Amino acid sequence: MQAASLPVSAGWFWIRAGYALFRRQPLAMFTWALTIGLLVLLASLLVPLGPAIFILLMPAVSVMTLNACRDIAAGNTVRPLLLWQLLRQPGVARRLFGLGGIYLLGVIAVGILGFLPFYGNLEAAAQLAEAQNDLLPLFEAVRGPLILSGLLYLLLAALFWHAPVLVAWHGLDMRKALFFSGIACWRNKGAFVVYGLAWAGLVAIFEMLAYLLQSVGLPNAVVSLVQMPLSFVLAAVLYCSFYPTYTTVFGDPDARAAA
Repeated sequence: MQAASLPVSAGWFWIRAGYALFRRQPLAMFTWALTIGLLVLLASLLVPLGPAIFILLMPAVSVMTLNACRDIAAGNTVRPLLLWQLLRQPGVARRLFGLGGIYLLGVIAVGILGFLPFYGNLEAAAQLAEAQNDLLPLFEAVRGPLILSGLLYLLLAALFWHAPVLVAWHGLDMRKALFFSGIACWRNKGAFVVYGLAWAGLVAIFEMLAYLLQSVGLPNAVVSLVQMPLSFVLAAVLYCSFYPTYTTVFGDPDARAAA
């Protein structure tokens, strides 16, 4: 596997390329974004088992998303409900679920390593907040663990960013897939910083527009009615942008297959 090293401007290109993919089959990707949103909702209703199952499924969902984008790029019609047929492939499904298990353990480890060093401070802050009936000390105490957990999660995310598709499309074992994903993300860390900041900016603009609608006097129900479908459109574009982060680094998978 050879991972290309791209300029930082690639981060913005990935978003534009994702939007271009979305425009080619917007209804299919909007439906897929709704499906993922439904999975997230169900997971949130089944705490603590639901989130664990969703994390376990994330590598498979990631490959399904990229399969949809691959079909769009090839000019094929995407049928969101048929994307789940990926799980009927015994070898691929087993490895993706194995990858999901490792990812779940990684997320748990990030939580433990991020908060354990601050346990004493958090306990004292919780007691102080209860005694003073003021949550500010607790919020301040949580800041450090959240920052550390966020940094650790970035490392975990780099290992898993490309790993599912490397397992599914290239047949790599899990260790090699994690290794090459980490190397690819490190080589393109500048582009990923731009990519992340650009998405954060787009989400902030989206939230600002919702706030402006509320400030002009529109009822919350009307604002929600406008905001909800637009949020799924934004999510669909985000999912579409995952595909060019792969193709620009590892190349067009269909061109590789033809070669």
